[in-house]
Amino acid sequence: MKKNIILGLLLTVFSYCSYSQLAVTSGALTPQQYVENVLIGPGVTVSNVQFNNNLSYTGNQIGQFNYVGNQIPFASGLILASGGVAGAIGPNNSGSSTVAPTNPTLSNDAQLNSIAGFATYDVGKLEFNFVPVGNTVSFSFLFGSEEYNEYVCGSVNDVFGFFVSGPNPLGGNYLNTNLALVPSTIGTTNIPISINTVNNGSVGSNGSATNCSTLDPNWTANNVYFSGAPGPNFQADGMTELINVQFNVVCGETYQFKFAVADGGDAAFDSWVFLQSGSFSSDAVEIAVATVSGDTNVYEGCTDANLMFIRPQTQLTDTLVINYTIGGTATEGVDYNNLTNPITFLPGEDTIVLTILPTFDGMSNDNGEFIIITAMTISACGDTIISSGTLYILDSIPIPITETDIFAQCQNDSILVSANAVGLFPPYTYSWTGGQTGPSAYFPTIMGAMTGAVDYYVTATNSCGYSNVDTVTITLNQTLVVDTMIMGPATCEPVGFVSGMVSGQTGVPSYQWTGPGAGNPAFIDASVWQNLSSGWYYFNVFDNVCEVHDSIFVDILNPPIAQFIGSPTAGCDPLTVLFTNSSQNATNYAWDFGNGNTLNVPNTASQTQIFSNSTNVQLIASQGNCADTAFVSIIISICGCMDPLATNYNPAANFDDGSCTYPLPTVEVPNVFTPGGDNVNDQFFLTTTNSTSIELTILNRWGNTLYESTGINPAWNGKTQNGSEANEGVYFYKYKVNGYNGQFLEGHGFLHLVR
Repeated sequence: MKKNIILGLLLTVFSYCSYSQLAVTSGALTPQQYVENVLIGPGVTVSNVQFNNNLSYTGNQIGQFNYVGNQIPFASGLILASGGVAGAIGPNNSGSSTVAPTNPTLSNDAQLNSIAGFATYDVGKLEFNFVPVGNTVSFSFLFGSEEYNEYVCGSVNDVFGFFVSGPNPLGGNYLNTNLALVPSTIGTTNIPISINTVNNGSVGSNGSATNCSTLDPNWTANNVYFSGAPGPNFQADGMTELINVQFNVVCGETYQFKFAVADGGDAAFDSWVFLQSGSFSSDAVEIAVATVSGDTNVYEGCTDANLMFIRPQTQLTDTLVINYTIGGTATEGVDYNNLTNPITFLPGEDTIVLTILPTFDGMSNDNGEFIIITAMTISACGDTIISSGTLYILDSIPIPITETDIFAQCQNDSILVSANAVGLFPPYTYSWTGGQTGPSAYFPTIMGAMTGAVDYYVTATNSCGYSNVDTVTITLNQTLVVDTMIMGPATCEPVGFVSGMVSGQTGVPSYQWTGPGAGNPAFIDASVWQNLSSGWYYFNVFDNVCEVHDSIFVDILNPPIAQFIGSPTAGCDPLTVLFTNSSQNATNYAWDFGNGNTLNVPNTASQTQIFSNSTNVQLIASQGNCADTAFVSIIISICGCMDPLATNYNPAANFDDGSCTYPLPTVEVPNVFTPGGDNVNDQFFLTTTNSTSIELTILNRWGNTLYESTGINPAWNGKTQNGSEANEGVYFYKYKVNGYNGQFLEGHGFLHLVR
């Protein structure tokens, strides 16, 4: 008759946290509960569970562990130890950690003695019967020990074994058959796993190679299954890689199983076996849910979950179709995405992953939404196996904020306040009242009153955008206050004064003034300071509890004002300048003309000075101890002709005064030319000096123009305007030679053309 077997949803935990840790508990559960609640997965039922023959089932050699981090490949499971299980917890600060069992222990286990080659001590032995629903059973484990590395191949050999008894589908029976074998040797030489067979491939400081070669001639090759020390979260000095064990069974038959670990050779230096949670399972298709928060919760708009269907390795050759149902209060396609259903395993495919994406709906009252996932498979025995579990969709993430309210007796310019948010999905950003950001902020202790409480708000937001607001209160309880500040103005003599009065003092206050002081030093224990010049004065008062500060400005009456103008302020060397003094409230005037001349006069009389160089003129107007200063800039130029073509060009001049003079042009005129084409005297032209252009005209005896041109040096080639050659004879010419600065020279005469 077929049976319905209900299996719990296996939750595979992944950590999002930035820290790692190992937590181990023992004595909290019975051996039956440790096996059923921690070790057993789908497709297996157990009975007759015992630990150490039930002599010490409440002892410390069996327990449950949970791990957050990446130093081992799974997050929880069952732990067995040759000492106390708590000794497995890091940091790895000892090379010889030994924790004694709390209850009577077993020694000299026959199977373990045979593997170790030594007498065994502190045996931790878990036994139970099981019935599989499929034709294979598998589980996963890690083995770690303090014996590594110094006692490898030495006088000790901590060991463990997984022993099964029952029908072997390949023929005969298992009879205490050890399954804890080096993976590459399973089914061949059957080398058991121990510190002498799986290690870093070298002899320890307290060992000898012969102790290893007697167990496994190729023992150095087994270092591929050794990962070294797992990390600071574990005390073990060495650990194997993750090893998966799978063996054949007859579905529906009863088997006996024993997990055992022990110290070999002596009772020191503990060893541990870490069995993966839920990994002891049969052929059923496994359903696992993975969330980034490591629990059964996903958050709208923030995290998702992977729904994984995993089938046994023994079923990989066939196509397998899995129908599953999704129920609960959350609606597919509304509260999360639509999922493929059914799913199909193709030959060779062992895992199918579906992603559940919660939909952010903006509602804040639907934290009760959940999804129930149920799948059904048929085992090799014909049993119906149902796997189910629940995934919760949350729309808010708790973000606790830790802050400290501050009580201040005295006012400060600013006080440092801080807040710290914890919870899921860091890092956190912080914003404060007034726009400050970061986990800390500065706020004043006074907001318009000397006493009372002022609230400031901090908002912490995680990486998903969820936030929380908290309040930091700064309470000020100060009574000392400056009531009144008075000043009397100063003239140019130090006759000003300042006065300050306080109230609410505790005890006898002391006073301190600082400021210009008109030569007087700062002093304390007086509320009035006299005979002061103009400036800022700072008042500090101290009583038995607090201090207060204030300030006041002492004005000045009718201070001197220096002002004057120069006319002109720019010109050629030498430049005569008239300075008109319009200063006020002064009794003495000190001139520094910048040309080597200085003058002190008691009146505002005008002054005249001659300058050859540019300079600044300074006037100090003073009255007693007060003075004011004014400046006027005088710019002197070197004036002259700046045209290099002029006869009076001055290369040192920087201002052209229009004084340039230029020479008159000169001209020489030939009286005959022979345009015969022999390139000798073929053209008629003028020879000039100091000319800028020439206007030349050629006329025949009847007054007809044969040639007319203006240019730098025009020349007649002996032809008429129509291009024909002019006859030999006498011709009339006239010219105008233009020179510089509008000068010109005109003339005329006769020339003889000879051919």
